[in-house]
Amino acid sequence: MSAAAVSQPALVLDLQIETGAGDVPSAADFQRWAEAAWRGDGGAELTLRLVDEAESGELNQAYRGKEGPTNVLSFPVDAAELPGLELPLLGDLVICAPVVAREAAGQGKTAEAHWAHMVVHGMLHLQGYNHLEAAEAEVMERLETDILRRLGYPDPYREE
Repeated sequence: MSAAAVSQPALVLDLQIETGAGDVPSAADFQRWAEAAWRGDGGAELTLRLVDEAESGELNQAYRGKEGPTNVLSFPVDAAELPGLELPLLGDLVICAPVVAREAAGQGKTAEAHWAHMVVHGMLHLQGYNHLEAAEAEVMERLETDILRRLGYPDPYREE
């Protein structure tokens, strides 16, 4: 009799909900969105923290020098600095639930589609993608659009 191989998810997700915001997606949704955006060959671990505007604003000021809350912040980890980990530590995503809800409503998007976009966007940042230069933005936006389309969501950059 052979033992069946136990399949581990491509990503181990530590979901931390630190906001009283009402409607946040399920842990399964966050897992699915993060895995869809994972471009690596093996497994990895990340923390996804949902926060209120106060915490987002503090982090945005401390790490980006910008006032006020923002939708998503990404904090990649250099795995070379942490030897001996079983799974590579990808980093942390911090998403501000009230900002995401407000943006979705203001942009005429479903909350679910906008949450998916924020997770995919943040995941790509954790993997080294950026949008500081026009060419980088084009590559990143194309990837985001392709990933979201595969997940069943519309192009987040197309005006309705």
